[in-house]
Amino acid sequence: MSDRVLRPDVAILAAALPPIVLAAVLAAGASGAEKPARQDPADTRAVTIRTVAARTVTAGTVTAPTAPAGPRLADFDLRRGTGFAAPIRMLDRRLARSDVSAVLESSGQSRIAHGCARAAGVPSDSLVLCWDREDSTTRAWVPQGVSSVSDATADEEWGGTALLVSWYARRGIRVSFVNPSRGTYRHVLLVQPVIRGGLATYEDIGVHAGGIAWFGNRLYVADTRAGLREFDMSHIYDLARSRAGSAAGGQVGLYGGKYHARGYRYVMPQTGNWHYTSGLAPVDRCRGTGPLRTSWVSIDRTGGRRPVLAAGEYCGAKRPLGRVVTWPLREGWGLGGSGSLARASWAATLPDDKIQGGVRTNGYWWFSRNRDSGSRSRRGQLLLTYRTRAGWADVLHRAASYGPEDLSCFRGQNRIWTVSEHAGKRALWGTPAEPCA
Repeated sequence: MSDRVLRPDVAILAAALPPIVLAAVLAAGASGAEKPARQDPADTRAVTIRTVAARTVTAGTVTAPTAPAGPRLADFDLRRGTGFAAPIRMLDRRLARSDVSAVLESSGQSRIAHGCARAAGVPSDSLVLCWDREDSTTRAWVPQGVSSVSDATADEEWGGTALLVSWYARRGIRVSFVNPSRGTYRHVLLVQPVIRGGLATYEDIGVHAGGIAWFGNRLYVADTRAGLREFDMSHIYDLARSRAGSAAGGQVGLYGGKYHARGYRYVMPQTGNWHYTSGLAPVDRCRGTGPLRTSWVSIDRTGGRRPVLAAGEYCGAKRPLGRVVTWPLREGWGLGGSGSLARASWAATLPDDKIQGGVRTNGYWWFSRNRDSGSRSRRGQLLLTYRTRAGWADVLHRAASYGPEDLSCFRGQNRIWTVSEHAGKRALWGTPAEPCA
């Protein structure tokens, strides 16, 4: 097995290849599959890169860390919360319900723009979607999480080529429903329903929303300290069609007998939550043990296996490194199946620091890494590796955009999608990735 693992000298050459060539070579050179003991349960791929050019190469760092002691799986078990059935029943009687298709096809949407790739530092072989001027430059809202219809369904036939992007603000989170086929997108405000004074209303959600994962009718949103928040994609309120609703004004919730959502037409109430049984994660630091600081999430539907939800934590340059964990998903049910407990199926320490997103595809792991220390002047990186019995194999690094965030595999496109977060350097983009299939 060892003679098939990427050697550092070969990996450096590979890192300098055009990405689309590298993806093809990786696919052609992949052979054999090994199931490591208590490692990633997906088939791991041994890779050989053939020399395709004789030239001097300048490339970034290539690392091949040895396997540390594995994280304790029990630290990542999740328990379903009590939910919000009572206020949602009351809201249902006053507000018109809508769904994903209606949001994607609604009138009055923002237009997808063009010309942002250079400013965002997007690799040249990528598909690029740009926000309008306001969303490209605002510092009030910051994009973070990415998911798509490819995560939602096995056949990718719900919502066309729809993509979702989460944003956080000082008070609140929203999700952009992006419809590339129409060249439009619309923001939907995510809220937490409550009962006050015997009346149902809702309020802002104050989390970072660093990752999202769309699975069937469920949308999972990363809650950094607690675990995950769950939303029902078939349970969206259309305030413009509701006699008790208003799509105007800056309020959130029930004011003057009308329901508001900061001027947005659509609002999606939280329907559930999943909390770590081991308690809350630390506020502002990584410990390397205990509950995960849930920074990002993704879904793996590749390889013909049962789909899984993956999550990881962003940790800075100081040790310990962050961790990554997976849980099984059940079609029609999602996390935990019909029960109230979701047990982690696999976990490992991440191969590098400052990991902003990650996704597994056919045994390969892709990670986005932020190299910036605050100046916003350095482009991020995409990392490609896989698991062996000894830990992570050699890691290939390639340049990404500035501030790359959450990752999602769009299987029908053979592309990994991400979003760049910095104001004035924003883009939603997908790069060729042959193992994403």
